[in-house]
Amino acid sequence: MLLGTTVLLLLLGGAGQASAHAALRGADPADGAVLKTAPRSITLTFTESVGLIDDTFRVFDPGNGRVETGQAQHVDGRSDTARVTLPAKLGTGTFTVAWRVVSADSHPIAGAFTFSVGAPSATLATVPSGPVEDPAVAGLHKLGRYLAYGAAALLIGTAAFVALCRPPDVRALRGLLVAGWWTFTASTVLLLLLRAPYETGAGPAQALDPSGLARTLAGRPGIALAARLLLLAAAAALLLRQRGRVRPTRATAVTGTALAVGLALTWAAAEHASAGIQVPAAMASSVLHVLAMAVWLGGLTALLTLLRPGTLPAAVAARFSRLATLSVTVLAVTGVYQAWRGLGTLDALTETTYGRTLLAKLAAVGLLLLAGAWSRQWTGRLVRTGTDHTQVTDETDVTDEEEAEMPENQLVVKVAAAVGVSAKEGVAARTPEDAPSPPVENRSADGTPLTPAEHAHRRALRRSVLAEVVVSVVVLGLTTVLTGTLPGRAQAEAATAEQSVGLPVASVTTVPFDMSSAGAPGARGTVQITLDPGRVGENSVQAVVYGPDGGFATVPELRLSFSLPGQDIGPLDAKITDRSGYWAADAVSLPLPGTWEMSVTVRASEIDQVTETKTVRITR
Repeated sequence: MLLGTTVLLLLLGGAGQASAHAALRGADPADGAVLKTAPRSITLTFTESVGLIDDTFRVFDPGNGRVETGQAQHVDGRSDTARVTLPAKLGTGTFTVAWRVVSADSHPIAGAFTFSVGAPSATLATVPSGPVEDPAVAGLHKLGRYLAYGAAALLIGTAAFVALCRPPDVRALRGLLVAGWWTFTASTVLLLLLRAPYETGAGPAQALDPSGLARTLAGRPGIALAARLLLLAAAAALLLRQRGRVRPTRATAVTGTALAVGLALTWAAAEHASAGIQVPAAMASSVLHVLAMAVWLGGLTALLTLLRPGTLPAAVAARFSRLATLSVTVLAVTGVYQAWRGLGTLDALTETTYGRTLLAKLAAVGLLLLAGAWSRQWTGRLVRTGTDHTQVTDETDVTDEEEAEMPENQLVVKVAAAVGVSAKEGVAARTPEDAPSPPVENRSADGTPLTPAEHAHRRALRRSVLAEVVVSVVVLGLTTVLTGTLPGRAQAEAATAEQSVGLPVASVTTVPFDMSSAGAPGARGTVQITLDPGRVGENSVQAVVYGPDGGFATVPELRLSFSLPGQDIGPLDAKITDRSGYWAADAVSLPLPGTWEMSVTVRASEIDQVTETKTVRITR
């Protein structure tokens, strides 16, 4: 019942996802606008708050020259806007604007558009159409994020296993704690150095630029990573203080819990949970999600480590089974909320990259739950054998505080007395100078031979836990992919915002014409027609005539009409007029979607003219 319910809940579960990634909501000047006079500034409005960088705006003139602009800033303190001032003498022609900002969820976004002053013109400006991030930097950044997730699970999960599952011998787990801490620290340093080139789109060489690091530390993602390093330093001090003790004291447990929550907050405060709707609830949900993931997956690794020699007490495995069930429940509840926030609709599960990746994660989580159910079965059988001699450690009169402060040798005396072994033998078994080799697989923790049933149950449990650990590696990989994927709700918001500002749906059609046999001037060339926004309703039209050499050409008359043969509509005369260099109409009404025929008539002389027809797609 629990397995089925959890799978159903995790159908919508993600890993810290939310409606995020800013989208451009509006631009002033608008894309494709033709202005009589030059604007004094460019203003962009986004669907959520954005961060600005040095090259937030790059403006290019028709000759591909860089226009000197002011410093990018928010408009009237509104964090969802970006504005840059332009020079007083901007000139005429078509200008290209390339912009780049960092959305509130820490991911960079970029785009470009054009506007014209006086009249549209040919332009040499080109904007890169490749990925927003440098491929090498993006790959290293994803690797750093994956290592950070895995290391957090190893560090937090192992510590929680020691504190809550109470294994009698924790020496084998110290290596996991150390490996988790060093990997967590190294991945955080890597992410901190890569932050500047990741935001600006530069290559890996810029990671060591001191000025870039200074900018990173002034932004929210950089502050979160710096805070993570400070928390890891505190965690190292706590681990050193705990060295030589079997169990943490109550004060150590409270401090460790606070540090774990703080580490989880470094994700929630700078990524998807910090943007979109219901931010406080989303951040709390994200923290719980990360902690539950760490306790479950990190605990699995700790359990597998203790199972390797075959000496894990069944009581410890039973405690972890209960802890894992609680973790899965928390993951399911928080996952449902986060997926609702990220997907928006059920259709997004199959129609978006985010949804399809989420389905892949669902399949992996399903396998993980099946392996977990298998492990719980073998744990129950192991407990029922009744041959686990170390279970009596819970029956001694040692309190948690006494056991935590007690050195290992002294604790062994208590345990040895409880199981009928002399104190001398118990201490000798744990004395570093003459410690025997680890028990063989067919012996329990106190050296007592295992029964055949217990031996078989331990081997089966070890195999099932190993399967869980292998699948958890895949789950962490899919989690890393999801954190960098545009959620379904945000994708829908971005599409709506792009349509509302005419990005990038404006239709541009080039129509060639040739009347060279008539010998009239301007008898050959092309007409470039821009239909904005290219949707049902009123559209603006701009038409520019180019000669055979690619330069501007003038013609005595230019006519434009639209027909929709399938609906027997048209021809509708666009009534374009000569506007001193180009032809235009401010409002051409196209009532239905479909493939329209656009007829262009060019007259080169009193008697020479030609009509060419092109199709254009009109959407809703």
